[in-house]
Amino acid sequence: MDGETVRLRMGLGYDGAPFRGWARQPGLPSVQAAVEDALALVFRMPCTTVVAGRTDTGVHARHQTVHVDVPEQAWRRVAEGRRRPVPGGAGQGPQRSAGRSERTSRAAAVDEEASRPGGAGEDEPLTGVARERETCAGGTEEVSRAAARKLNGALNRVLGKDRADRGWEPATGAVVVHDVAVAAPGFDARFSALSRGYSYRISDAVAGHDPLTRGQSWWLDREVDVAAMDEAVRGLLGLHDFLSFCKPREGATTVRELQAASVRRDERGTITVALTADAFCHHMVRSVVGAAVRVGEGRRPSDWPHERLLARERDASVLMAPAHGLVLEVVHYPGPEGLLGRAELTRAKRATS
Repeated sequence: MDGETVRLRMGLGYDGAPFRGWARQPGLPSVQAAVEDALALVFRMPCTTVVAGRTDTGVHARHQTVHVDVPEQAWRRVAEGRRRPVPGGAGQGPQRSAGRSERTSRAAAVDEEASRPGGAGEDEPLTGVARERETCAGGTEEVSRAAARKLNGALNRVLGKDRADRGWEPATGAVVVHDVAVAAPGFDARFSALSRGYSYRISDAVAGHDPLTRGQSWWLDREVDVAAMDEAVRGLLGLHDFLSFCKPREGATTVRELQAASVRRDERGTITVALTADAFCHHMVRSVVGAAVRVGEGRRPSDWPHERLLARERDASVLMAPAHGLVLEVVHYPGPEGLLGRAELTRAKRATS
C-alpha cells in the first residue's frame, strides 16, 4: 500500500442467518466478504479487515468492531465526499480496461444507492449505535455519518444485486455500518479489546413460541428452571481452562476469564443468558448455554457445569445450543491511552499460551 495509511475503526451489526459466519470462505457467503467487498467499492481498492471476534454460521451481532487500514488520500476523498476522476475519461489518455470500467460503474451505482432517498441517504440518521467515542480520533460526527452512508450504500449493492448474480438469496440490510472514524493510535480491533459480551435468548413453555422470534431464539417445549441455570453459569466465573466447553484450535489456548454470567427471564417470559469474557473460545458460549439448559431441564444438578469445567475434557454430554439464538452484543475497549498497551499484552498472552 503506497503512501501514508490511516487505520479506520468501524462499528457494525448484522443478521447472521444469510451467512456462513464472519470469516471469508471461498465460494460461500460470509460477513467479512460482504464488508470487504463494500470497502473495495468505496475505496476503489482491495481492503482487509481485522475483527474483534469471529462469529460462527448463523450467529448475529448487534455491535461488532473491526479495523481496516486504507491510504490517507483515499480516506480523505471518502470523508470529504470527493469522487476520483474516472480513468480513461475525456482528456485522460487511453481507454480504461474492462475490469476497471466494471469497478467504476459499480462504484457509481454505490454513489447513487447511498444518496437515494429512503436508502442509506443524505439525511438518514444513525440509530441504535453504542459508540465509545473516546477511543476514536481524527473525525467529526458528520464525517463518520458521511462515510457510514457510503459504506451502507455499497453494502446494499453487495448484499442485493451482487448476491443475486452469484445465485444467492439477496440479503439487503443484513449488515449495517453504524459508524466509522480514524482510530486512536495503537488501536487493534482484536487485540485491544478488554472483553466481549454475548447474549443468548431462549423461549420455553412459559414464554410460548412467537413465530416472529424464531430466527433469534431457541425454542424449548418444556419450562426450565431459570434460578438453577443462573447458579450453573455463575459457577464458571473466573479464570479457567474452558477446554470442556470449546472446540480447540491448533496452537490456541483455551484459557479464558469469564467476567460476568447471568440467566434472567424478562416480563414477556423470554430467557436471556448473558456472558462476558476477555475472549471466547470456538463454540464456548453455545456449549455453556447448552450445559445450562440441561441443568434447567432438571437433567443435571446446578454444579454439573463446574464439574465438567474441572474435567478439562470435551465429550458428548455437553450439548451445544443452536447458533441462531446467539448475539454478540458489545466489545469493550480501554481509553485511548490504554489501547496500545492492551494490544501488546494480549499478543504476549496468546504467544506464550
